[in-house]
Amino acid sequence: MPYVTVVGGETFEVEMGKKLVLALEDSGVNILHQCGGNARCTTCRVEVMDGNYLEVTQKEKTAFENKGIDEHLLSDDCLRLSCQILVNGDITVRPIMTVENTGKAAGPRPAD
Repeated sequence: MPYVTVVGGETFEVEMGKKLVLALEDSGVNILHQCGGNARCTTCRVEVMDGNYLEVTQKEKTAFENKGIDEHLLSDDCLRLSCQILVNGDITVRPIMTVENTGKAAGPRPAD
């Protein structure tokens, strides 16, 4: 099984193919996901620090574009939406927006 490492946090084992947003939430990371994991709000974004997860999908590009986030930041800062990543190998991430650093509610739990 692959491992997810959270910068400044813990490393935990995740079942193969699980959505990263759910893996983070189930391991105690209070990541935001205000649209319920539908790649619309971009609140579940993470910076990928290590792992083979740098390929941004068209769905993610559209969501970032709709929120006015420059496409160069996606590749330069390795930004991804955790609701769009299926954990199929080890990954190290830095969550961008959490309950703790925004004071907002996480949002509805994304579907499996």
